[in-house]
Amino acid sequence: MKNLLLISFTLFLNLNEIAKAKSDVYLCDSNGGKKYHYTKNCRGLSNCKHEIIKVSLKKAQTLGKTLCVWED
Repeated sequence: MKNLLLISFTLFLNLNEIAKAKSDVYLCDSNGGKKYHYTKNCRGLSNCKHEIIKVSLKKAQTLGKTLCVWED
């Protein structure tokens, strides 16, 4: 029983960390940018000629951005 509780608690903590990690995303700060990215090194950002900025996922979605196909 203790092992089951320990495993459950560990799983909960890991899922919580994953959720926090995905709460911030990256955008190419240009007028034509349409995608958001979970990692700053995503290959979808490789052609960005402007600054790469970090914003909340909620803000990116409010701006009409969608998830990059390389991160799907």
